[in-house]
Amino acid sequence: MAEPEILLSRGRYRARLAAGAADVAAAQALRALCFRTGCTDSDAFDSQCCHVLVEEQPGGRLVCCFRLLLLDSGAELTRSYSAQFYDLAALQGFGGRMAELGRFCIHPEQQDADILRIAWAAMTRLVDGQRVRMLFGCSSFAGTSAAPYTEALTLLQQRHLAPAQWRPGVKAPEVVCFGAEPPRAADAKKAQLVMPPLLRTYLVMGGWVSDHAVVDRQMNTLHVFTGLEIGAIPDTRKRLLRAVAGGE
Repeated sequence: MAEPEILLSRGRYRARLAAGAADVAAAQALRALCFRTGCTDSDAFDSQCCHVLVEEQPGGRLVCCFRLLLLDSGAELTRSYSAQFYDLAALQGFGGRMAELGRFCIHPEQQDADILRIAWAAMTRLVDGQRVRMLFGCSSFAGTSAAPYTEALTLLQQRHLAPAQWRPGVKAPEVVCFGAEPPRAADAKKAQLVMPPLLRTYLVMGGWVSDHAVVDRQMNTLHVFTGLEIGAIPDTRKRLLRAVAGGE
């Protein structure tokens, strides 16, 4: 196996690129544990992506992983995992480099907020290095029922919908459309409690979502398309991420 490329090391954790089949298999096993897909979780996109592992030090216990698919522009969006579930015709006009973040997960026994910070810092290093202008992917809620997430979905509709010029259309056979219920003010505190940490981080940085959620019974999730234009991230947030990523 090749020597792993270390992206950064901070405190108890280090983030690195997968260095071979054994590393990818370890990531797939963690994904299976988190997404409850059985003994492993793999698909055809794994071979097209770079995989990032966040490990606890010392010992190298895998605590978080994700994969990135790099695209030269929106014209390549048909290659993405998300294109299976969303009509991305509007985004195909995006001219800059894009990266699809996928299969992001943190070991269910790990509660340390530093893991998420290290993961985002590693992602920042890769995004900056590849001159990516938009990060996107599917942000997943556990289970396929929308009922537990009413407040979160209402908040997304009211405050975080994608700009009309980029908004994904409906493609999947089973979706939950936002705005189906009578309009009302969302309870922001309740919404934050049930929102996945990854999605919360996207939104804090200026991310936006599709106007519907897809019911994915194979993965046992309810997910929304999430986009983040790198140029729209607040300067203070960029500085924080780059400080961790660059060791400043």
